Amino acid sequence: MANKAKKPAPKQAVAATNVTRIKATDAKPVKKAKATVKKPKAVKKIASEPKSKFMKTLFSIGGYFKGAWYELRQVRWPNRRATWSLTGAVLIFTAFFVVLVVALDVLFKYLFELILK
Repeated sequence: MANKAKKPAPKQAVAATNVTRIKATDAKPVKKAKATVKKPKAVKKIASEPKSKFMKTLFSIGGYFKGAWYELRQVRWPNRRATWSLTGAVLIFTAFFVVLVVALDVLFKYLFELILK
């Protein structure tokens, strides 16, 4: 009879490990600073809420544009060189797919003509 190899016993407990994640920008370990709690900025409140439906609509539209303007100010816009390189990439990919679709169209037209003859 062949000897059966014994399976190794499962590990009873896995040793706890401490994982430290380091970013590429970290040159040396950073000392932990005391945690400070910042209070959120006070939100400006309107003296009185608009009572008419028309005024509520105007306030809503104004709030939308105010939020949109805030978001636009946070955008990191590309410089001229990056804009032109991205525009060139879009034009090249567009030209590639136009050629691909036209080639497939010609191929299928040819195959259908062979089948129908």
